[in-house]
Order: sequence, then C-alpha cells, then structure tokens
Amino acid sequence: MSKAPRFSMVEFSVNHPRWVVLLTVLLSAAALTQFPKAKTDTNPKHMLPETSDVRVWNSEVEKTFDLYEDMIVLGVANDGGVLNRETLERIHRITGEILRIEGVAARDVSSLTTIDNVTMEGGTLKVGPLMPEVPATDRELSDLRRALFGNPLFLNRVISEDGNTTAIYVPLERGVNGKAVADRIRGIVRTENGPERFYVAGDPVARDTFGSEMFKLMAIFAPIAGLLMFLARYLMFRDLFLSIALMMDAMVAIIWSMGLLIGFGFPIHIMSSMAPVFLMAIATDSIHIFNEFYFRFRETGDKRAAILETMKAVGRPVRYTALATMAGFAVLLFMHIEPVRVFGGLVAFGTLALRILSFSFIPAMFTFVKDETIQRTSQREDVRSSRTARLLTRAALLGARRPRRSVFVGLALLALAVVGMTRIHVNNNTVEWFKGKSEVRTSDRVLNAALGGTSLGYVVAIADQDDQIKTPEALRTIEGLQRRLEALPVVGKTTSVVDYVKRINYVLHDENPAYDVIPESEETVGQYLFLFGMSAKPSDLNNVVDYPFRRANIFVQLKTWDADAMRTVKHEVDEFKARTGARLTFKPAGTAYFNLVWNDEVLWDMIRGFVIALVVVFVILAVNFRSLKWAIVGYAPLVFTILVIYGLIGLSGKDFDMPISVLSTLSLGMAVDFAIHFISRFRRRLSEIRPDGTVPDESTVTDALLWTAERPGKGVFRNAVLFASAFSVMLFAPLTPYVTVGAFIVSMMILSAVMTIIYLPALIVLLRGWLFKGGA
Repeated sequence: MSKAPRFSMVEFSVNHPRWVVLLTVLLSAAALTQFPKAKTDTNPKHMLPETSDVRVWNSEVEKTFDLYEDMIVLGVANDGGVLNRETLERIHRITGEILRIEGVAARDVSSLTTIDNVTMEGGTLKVGPLMPEVPATDRELSDLRRALFGNPLFLNRVISEDGNTTAIYVPLERGVNGKAVADRIRGIVRTENGPERFYVAGDPVARDTFGSEMFKLMAIFAPIAGLLMFLARYLMFRDLFLSIALMMDAMVAIIWSMGLLIGFGFPIHIMSSMAPVFLMAIATDSIHIFNEFYFRFRETGDKRAAILETMKAVGRPVRYTALATMAGFAVLLFMHIEPVRVFGGLVAFGTLALRILSFSFIPAMFTFVKDETIQRTSQREDVRSSRTARLLTRAALLGARRPRRSVFVGLALLALAVVGMTRIHVNNNTVEWFKGKSEVRTSDRVLNAALGGTSLGYVVAIADQDDQIKTPEALRTIEGLQRRLEALPVVGKTTSVVDYVKRINYVLHDENPAYDVIPESEETVGQYLFLFGMSAKPSDLNNVVDYPFRRANIFVQLKTWDADAMRTVKHEVDEFKARTGARLTFKPAGTAYFNLVWNDEVLWDMIRGFVIALVVVFVILAVNFRSLKWAIVGYAPLVFTILVIYGLIGLSGKDFDMPISVLSTLSLGMAVDFAIHFISRFRRRLSEIRPDGTVPDESTVTDALLWTAERPGKGVFRNAVLFASAFSVMLFAPLTPYVTVGAFIVSMMILSAVMTIIYLPALIVLLRGWLFKGGA
C-alpha cells in the first residue's frame, strides 16, 4: 500500500500563491473588524487582580476612612511668599474654578479657602473655615499667618515652612481620568497673570499622563519603526516588492494579534501597546529566508527550486527560533500580573502567526517577483565581493584563530558583569517614568522639596476592641510611631487622630504649650472627638478614625514615589512594634503601599519566569540540535549577553525596575535565535563536507565556520540590524520605560550578534575534541 504524500505548506503556497494571499487578506479583514471595539486601560492598579490582597485591603481602608483612591496636588509658589492679598485672591479664584470641574470631589477639596481651623471662642470649641474671605487688612493677614504657622496640622501640608509655597489637594471621584482633570487645572492657572508658579502633581497625574502619552508614542513610533525597517531592508536587497512583502508579513501578524486581543474583550494596557513594535522586530527573523533565497537562486537559476531549497535549508532553524521566542513570551502566561499574561499571550500568538506566514505568505510572494529582478539582486549577494561578508569572515577568524584569547576576554567581561550585578538596586518609581525636565517630574520634585510630599501612604492602627483607640495609651503609641516615621528621610509629614486631639486640648486651654499633649483620660478624649465631629466636616474625622474607634489611620506623606520608600516605612513600623510591644497592630495601605506590593509581585514573577524560560530555552536547544553538548554551546551567547547587560545596568546605577524585569524574561527567547541559526547551518555545512560523519579536523571546522559566518552569518547581521532599527526609535521617547526598552533591546541585539559571529567560532574550535567526539 503506497504511503500518502506528506503535506507541505511551502509547496502548497508556491503552487497556489493567489489562494494564500487571498486567505491572508480575508483573515486580516476579519481581524480589522474588531478594531473599533478597542478599549484602553492605563491604570497600573489593574496590573493586579481585584481579588489581590492589596487591592481588597486598600478598598476596605478607603471605605472605612472615607478616603479617595486618587488625589491631585496643585502647588502654588511665590518667591516673595504666598501670604499676600494678590496671591490669596488668585488662590481663591483658582479654588472656586476647581470646585466646578466635573469629576472633582468638591466637598473635600483642601485649600486655604476651604480647610477648617480649630480654635476657641467664648470658652467653647470652634471649628470653622481658616480663610472664609481674602484678608483685607494687614492685621487679618497677620492673623492668617499666625493661624497657619501655629497649627501643626497645616505646616508642611498646606503651607511650607518658608511661607513660599501652598498646596490645593484635589480628590477625584472613582474612575475619573487624572490627566483630564490636571489639564483643566492647568488651563485655569494659565489665565492668572502674576509672579506665582504652579505645579500639578500626584499619582493620577503621572499615571494617566503616562497612559495618554504611551498611546500617542506607539501611534508615532510603530510607523516610524516600520519605515526604518523597510528602508533598511530595501538598502540590503534593493528589491522594492520583496521589501514591501516582508513589511506586510509583520503588519498582517500585528493585525491578527491585536484583532484577537480586542475580539476576546481584553483592554489594551501599557504593555500590550508595545506589542506591535515587538512583532515588527520579531518579523525580522524572516530575513534569513530572504538572505538564503538569493544565494540559492544564484546557484540554481530556478525560482521555484530556490524557494523550496531555501525553506529546506532554513526551515528547521526558523521553526526553532520561533519556538524559542514563543517560549520566552509564553512563560509570561504563568505570571500573576494579568496585563503581563495578556502581553505574553499576545506576542506568543503573533510570533506563531509570523512563522505560519514565513512558510506560506512569504514563499507565495516570491512567486510574483520577476526572475530578472531576483537575478539583479542575487548578483549583489556574491560573498567574494560583499564587504559585509568579508567583515563577518574576519570577525569569525578572530574567534576561530585565537579561541583561547577570545574566551579569556569574554570571561573578563563576565567578571566585570558580575561586579556590576552586585550593585543592582531593585526599585520602581512611576513618576520617574518621565524624563527629568518633564512637567510631571519637575512638579513632583518642587512640591516634595517644599511640602510634606506628594506620595501618600497610610498606616492603619488596629485595636483589639471598640473604643480602644480613644485611650491615652493607644494614642501615645500612635504618636510614638509618628515621631519614628517622621525621623525617616523619605517621610515628610504624618497626620493622625492624635494631632486633632492634641490641637483641641491645646486651644481649649488658651493655647498653653503645656497642654499640647494627649489628655490623661479616655473620657476627655471622647468628649473632644465628639465636639470636633459635631463641628467639623464629616471627612475631617472620618479620614483618621472609624466610629467604633477600633481603627485609626495615619497619613504618611512621602518625599518620593520610590517603592523602597514605603518599604522603609513598613520596616520601621515592624521595628517599632517589636521594640515597644505595642498592643496595637499596624498595617500599611494606600497608593504608596500598592506600588510596593506591585513592584515586588512583578519582580518575583519575573524571577520565576526567568528561571522557567532558562530551562525551556535550553530544552528547545537540546531538542533542536539533538545534542546536550551543542545545546550548551548555543546557550553560552545567551547567558553571556544577559549577564553583561545586567552588569552594565548595575554599573550605570540605574534601578532594576518593572520594564527591565519584564524584558529579562522576554530577552531569553530572542537572544538565542542567532545561535540556533548559526549552529544549525554550521552543522548542516559540515554534513555536506563530511557526509560520512567522520570527525572533522581543525581546518575543516574552520572552513565550515567561515562559510557559516559569511553566508548565514550575513542573515544574522541583517537580522540584528533590522531588530535594532525597530527599537532604536524608542531611544528618543520622552518616557523612560520606552528608552529603557529601546536601549536594552538594541544592546542585546548587537551583543548577541557579536557573540554569535566571534565567540561561537571560538568555543567550537576550543571544544572541537569534545563536541565532535563520536561524530558531528
């Protein structure tokens, strides 16, 4: 019985090119129908699921203490002082306009014109507006100054110690876009013509501005990256039609992937917005098909035969490089961060689509090119006249002729890299995702220097029973913790129910400094809080204590958005609890705490993913080469590249942040591609030279290495240039994560290519006896 012929996608595509192109167009059209349904999500809080402990706890704290998830801070600075009638008039007008902005929680905006002051009048407690009207006389100005600087609740929160800066705190209703409100506020202050400077800061400003800029950048950079790659391909081959065809290959994969993402209802998050540039770069692996095709056509003169022989020669390495790349991204599917999982699945699918197109769409497109055009291009692929081929040959000779010296230099670089890695500092700061001179960074820097800080965290004190928070013992414990936290360089100010109790006690005793303390009895504290609650805005007391008086909230203003700042606070809280034996339990919360948890979740997710990817990629190499020995050799450039780049990060002093940690896992699949192509083609060349499988001598090995460097190596070089060109546009982005991604990928591609062309020949020659023991 005759065996059924094996289906070949390449042969089918060559025999039926129009059907292949038509099917590609139809699938692309179907994917495009999903694009109008696209939704975006730029909130980093959604990096963790709603059921995560930190999000559940933060929601509970916000509900318990009547807090807002998002707060914008408007700083007003005047070198001559803000406590003058003209500046106060402007603050009054600006505050009034802010109260009318849709999405602003107007009832709880804190400004010089809206906050309450605790005083005594006629022997009774009075809680009323600090500045109901702009002072009309010098005496009224003097009274305002005395009220501000005499109240610790105001100092470093609404007024700076030098009196040159004040702040307006603008809470936002849930779900409101922070950038939109910030833009409205900027529009309001632009109408004021005075000596004041205005600074808009806060987590929602940085977060939503980043999201907005992110999509603008991708809309600009993705086409530019595509254009650069198109120009580079055209300069390489001087074939307009095939350059367009390879560009179409990338665009089709992007359309399919994004269409699938949108069709399944996933929003486009910060990470998934980068997918188009990643897929454009991954598509460059098809350059090996183009590179080999022109060599084959030059040798055969038959287009169909050249296509089939090309795919036979490069098909296996192309499949396994795709598999390695897919593995690097697919590992992200096992992470806890949902947008990271979505991104991993998105690019893994896109990589699969690219490889399917490599074996169908690209061979089909070759058939439409005139033989005369291919002949002209193939003439330029003569390795004897190619300057690129000669350069690659000399580079390979450097490794093959001086293997020990080459490996020694590599080991020296590795030693330096290890030193650099010991200096890596793990941290994340969303404000520093903007460049130093940006408005977001400038505003944050100025307000952190002048006031308590724009980054807000909470420490919740939890008692064992109701009313325990009102006891002097509990209040003194909270006060002691506040003083400890305020001694930290990263903490600018703390506020709690203790500050209100002490203030009330102070003013009810004619502002006698001896009474600026916590009262001695629980009954007195209870009376104070009752009187204050009856007179003040509900949020004033609600923000710092719950009504069973079982929990108290300490506001902790931080001078930086570094995740490490809240880690320092958490450590100090734990140390305080351990040393004092306090009966209260303390638990951190708030945006600053979320950033800390998010930072650690991403970090450990990436470490786990990195280890998994290392194992998976090694298994793929072993299966591809059918040899553990060759897998180890192919693994060497990957490990060298990653370690050197990490070492450079440590030596540069740059924080190891979220973008770098994510790239760490992704880079594994991409950095090993060149080694797969080089070793696969080298071993194939050896089998052609020594079909009997005998152990080759050093001369034969060197000849095969030089052939690999000048022919498949040219594909490696071209691949690296195209890949790097796609990501080089990110180096000019105004957002630092994009600059980081660009620098990381460009460096990785260049280093991987150098390692492949120089160090692989050195290792192969040096380990020849071991590698070829028992045959190649």
